[in-house]
Formats: sequence, structure tokens, C-alpha cells
Amino acid sequence: MPLPWGLCLVNRMCRSWAGPARKTTPPLLGCCARRLTLSTQKRTSDLNSFVVRTNTCGELRSSHLGQEVTLCGWIQYRRQSLFLVLRDFHGLIQVVIPQDESAASVKKLLCEAPLESVVQVTGTVISRPPGQENPKMPTGEIEIEVKTAELLNSCKKLPFEIKDFMKKTEALRMKYRYLDLRGSQMQYNLRLRSQMVMKMREYLCNLHGFVDIETPTLFKKTPGGAKEFVVPSREPGKFYSLPQSPQQFKQLLMVAGFDRYFQIARCYRDEGSKPERQPEFTQVDIEMSFIDQTGIQKLIEGLLQYSWPKDKNPLTIPFPSMTYTEALDIYGTDKPDTRFGMKIVDVSDIFRNTAIEFLQDVLKEPQGTIKTICIPGGAKYLQSKDFEAIKKFAVSNFNQEVSPLFLKTSESRKSPLTKLLKEEEKSALVSLMKAQEEDVLLLTAGEYKKVCSLLGKLRLECADLLEARGVVLRDPAVFHFLWVVEFPLFLPKEEDPTELESAHHPFTAPHPSDIHLLYTEPEKVRSQHYDLVLNGSEIGGGSIRIHNAEQQQYVLETVLKEDVKLLSHLLQALDFGAPPHGGIALGLDRLVCLVTGAPSIRDVIAFPKSFRGHDLMSNAPDYVSSEDIEPYHIQVKRPEVTDRKDIKSVICETESSQQLVLPSRAKT
Repeated sequence: MPLPWGLCLVNRMCRSWAGPARKTTPPLLGCCARRLTLSTQKRTSDLNSFVVRTNTCGELRSSHLGQEVTLCGWIQYRRQSLFLVLRDFHGLIQVVIPQDESAASVKKLLCEAPLESVVQVTGTVISRPPGQENPKMPTGEIEIEVKTAELLNSCKKLPFEIKDFMKKTEALRMKYRYLDLRGSQMQYNLRLRSQMVMKMREYLCNLHGFVDIETPTLFKKTPGGAKEFVVPSREPGKFYSLPQSPQQFKQLLMVAGFDRYFQIARCYRDEGSKPERQPEFTQVDIEMSFIDQTGIQKLIEGLLQYSWPKDKNPLTIPFPSMTYTEALDIYGTDKPDTRFGMKIVDVSDIFRNTAIEFLQDVLKEPQGTIKTICIPGGAKYLQSKDFEAIKKFAVSNFNQEVSPLFLKTSESRKSPLTKLLKEEEKSALVSLMKAQEEDVLLLTAGEYKKVCSLLGKLRLECADLLEARGVVLRDPAVFHFLWVVEFPLFLPKEEDPTELESAHHPFTAPHPSDIHLLYTEPEKVRSQHYDLVLNGSEIGGGSIRIHNAEQQQYVLETVLKEDVKLLSHLLQALDFGAPPHGGIALGLDRLVCLVTGAPSIRDVIAFPKSFRGHDLMSNAPDYVSSEDIEPYHIQVKRPEVTDRKDIKSVICETESSQQLVLPSRAKT
């Protein structure tokens, strides 16, 4: 029979790590024997110290024949009252159920215990009968001949089977998270995360002298950035805020002379129900003194290369770099997925003398442009309804028209714009785009940023459509890192384009070449902000900081129109001999999600919140009594409920309202 749990977990984990050649490091739990450099005795003492078992289920081999062992674990499978499969964190082992009369009590216990019950067995390691070996199982050459057994805890009927291939709704997984975590994939994800964090600590602390410093969770409101959770205090009208990052503290630590700081930091953002976001998340937070952008980039490249799992393709450094302007121009986004082509191409020059009136009008505008992308095999793989959906998406989301161009197709399918093009314009487009048979171009004309953003979205949408039809564009086993640099320091506010807001955060330093523009044309200033992108997802961002108090106050007060009193402590610190400094934060959840190929960041977090920020296991957030609220001098408008049924309906309504019920929403 197939044994997916042990095979998957043990084999994958054994490939996931091989420590640095110049140092001896403990193996990742679950590695198979051929990957271990430690002796059996050493490995046993590592995994079995302080506990009642003598061995783990996954470590026994033919070399243990004849040994008496004690194992503890969960009953995963049982067949015909003859044998069962015992599972623990390390793997699987086959246990032979005794059939003789003298062991009737042991047989009764092992045959009647429900699956997923916890048992302790003692017996002898023996060889499996000839022909019954299981080469797919690391322990497949041996089995345990049981002498004694003890039922440590019986298991009631489970809401779902502990098997990775079983389909389970995410709500069910979240409600019974402790059961979901028993699965091999979740065990693999979290153990790999632990190993990567351990290697990061080793690289930063042991090899490069960083200091691991914890910073406060209860802080005060920070100007700009994401919304923060507020926490009531016992002083009337005063609230703490949960930090969205340790940004101010790590800068203050540089002023304090610690030189190199890092922290595996818990951060909090009240972002409602954004997809793939968690209200609490983890960052690898880093700050250094006397550093520039190049130094930060080299540090992070070395950190990732050192902590990268060995079962993945090795990283090649340095990572490529691209300016924000280039990324927007070529990919239509500041976090491009560079695993596939379909780049945006400016074709404005082809239409300088066109007879098509609306294209002429666009090119007369100051920011007018005509751009296109090429969908490889688009005429073959995409249907008419797909192109209609693309055009509808462009109009509804960008108020922009997009036209498919069928220039080298054998079909009779033509778009209105294709018929209007001159032959020389068609030839020029085919030549510039290197269009092949069955390729389709998507062309749009309009304001530069809107055109780039639209084609950037359509590039990803078309990739999804092609991959749904069997075309391989984005290999999940390939990891393309990219630095995006030279972001604008400020961006117009969406609600009021005449005012500016920080593109990164208000502590980001301007580009040295643009400092003179800060005081005259701040909207044109580039920043010393850099993002790290992996396969189209931003996994890190940082900047060189403003270390001059006068410049920092000007940015806050004059450009951003923020209340500088909220940051008086930081401004004062910058006046007391602050060194030049900079840093970065890596999103640990997102990074591990991409490395493991998990479909969601919730699959690499032990106890995540649901899409709408709820803990479905404990029903958090929950109501508290008036007595508990009274010391905090706040009043809460409660929904009117008369019985438990009403309370359940309120909870369901809250879950569907896409709004978190948290202290930050309480009315004072």
C-alpha cells in the first residue's frame, strides 16, 4: 500500500538541508540515514533525550535488527488485525500485531484502538518477510514485533482524515488546526520554516556580528503607513498602538550605537480583509549603521543563499536589479514576475503617421503612449470569450480600451483594429514583437501609467489563462529574485492628488542626486528605497534612512504635513549624533510560502487567521464583559442579542462583513 505521509515528509525533509561544509550542524528532523553525518547513537540522543521512547518511528533501519525498542506515536493505518502503521513527527514504522494467545491483551488493544489513537509499544526490530519489503518507505526493510503496548489516549471520530490527499475546506482546516497540522505537508512547511530561521540567525549572529534585540509590542500611533490596531490603557482617552514594524526602534538602536541589529519581529496591521494578508505577521527585521544600498543588498543575498534549502535549486548571486521606472515600463508593476516573457513594448513610433484617428489623438497628449504585449499561441489557446473578458476587465478596472491584434493567424478571426491597420504597420508590429504563428497582440493607447498598469495586469491574467490550457510559463521550482530600486520618494495621494504621501515610509532618505529637488519639486525626488521581489511577489523592502534631524522634520512637517509632535523622540535622537544607517525587512511568511510552493501564506503559519481576520478554532475576536472593559474608560456599542442563536447569527454576520471586530474599532 502507498504510505504517503512518511515517504513525503521523510524524503523531502532529508533533501531539504545539508549544513555548511565547514561546520557540523544538527540535521533537520526527518532526514534519512544517507544524509546524516552523525552516528546512530548521537542521533538517538538528539531526538530521544528526556522522553520515554528509545527511538523515533522514522529512524529505525536494518542496522537496528534484534534491538528492543520503545516507540510512541499515532496509529495511522491498520490492516486485517495483522499489522498497523505507527506515525510520529519523524516518519512511519510497521508494527506487527501479535497473534498468539499469550499476547491476547496486546492484540485486543492494538486492534480495537481507533485510528489516530496515541499508543506506546515495546518490541524487537525484525526483518520483513522476503518479498514484503517496501522500498518507497525509509523503514521499509524492517518492522516491529510487539511485546507490550499501552493505549496513551484513544481518539474519537475525526472531522476529517489525516491524509494530505483528502479534500478539506479551509474553514474546516482552520477550525481543527491542531489536526490539520498533523499532515505531512504542514509538518514539512513549518519544520522547513524553523530550519531557515535557525540558519538566518546563525548567519547574522555568528558570522556577521548582529545583535538580536526584542522591541516593544505596545507602542504609540505612527504617522502614515497602514492602519494600526489600538489597545486601550487604564488612563482615560489614551491608547497604545501595536507596531506595524519596529521601524523607529531599530533606528533608535543605531543612534544607541548597536551598529548591527536584527529581530524575528511580530508585526500588526489592521488591513481588514485583504487577500493573502494576515493581521499579525513575521518579519526578519534588519538595521545597520554606516551602510549603503549596495551593502544591504549583498547582506541579504548572502543571507538567503546561506539559509536556502538544499532540496531547491541553488541561488545565484548577485540578484539582478531594475529601476522602478524600468519595471513599470517593461512589466507594468513594481514587483514583476521575471520567470516568463510577454514584456510590454512601446509601439508609439510605428503609429506616428497613422491614419487611425483615436491613436493620433492619444499621441498628441503629453503622457500619451501606445503599448502592446504578445500572447504566445494566443489564437490557439484563447477563445473569443477570453478576449471579451479581457476587454471587459480593461474597461471596468481601468476605463481603458484594449484591442486584440490577430496578425499571423490562419483563422478568419479578426478584430476591428486589425482591419484598420496598414500593411506596413502590421509588418512593423510583427517584426518588433517577433510575433510567431498563432500569436496575438494586445494593444492599448492612453496615459502612460494607466497603459503600463493595465498591460501589467493583463500579462498576468493571460499567463493564468495559458497555464489553465496546459502551457507552462511559470515553473514553481524556479526562483527568480529581482531588486527594484530608485522608487519615487513621494506619490500623490489617491484621495487628493495635490498632496503627497511617502511611497515607502517617511524616514526614507532621498537619492543623493535629487536632494536639491526635495525643497523645490519634491514629487520628482527619487528615494534610496529598494524592494526585493521573488517570482512576482514582494518579499522584502527597505531603505537608507534620513539621519539628519532637520531634513527629517522638513519631510514630515512641510512635505507630508504630519504632526511632528508624534515623532519628537525620534527627531531629538537624530540630533544627538545619529550615524548614517539603513535596513530592510523580509516577509518571512511570504518567503517560506514561495519556497515551499504553498498555495497560501496560511499554510506556512501554525495558527493563522481566516480571510476576514478570525480565529475559527477559538472564535477570536470575542466579546468581553462590561466588568473587563470598565477599567479602560471606553464604551462599546454591542449588538442586541437575546439568546445563543442570536449570538451565532451575529458571529456569522461579522464573518461575512469583511471587517475585523477588534479594539481598534471600539467607540470611545
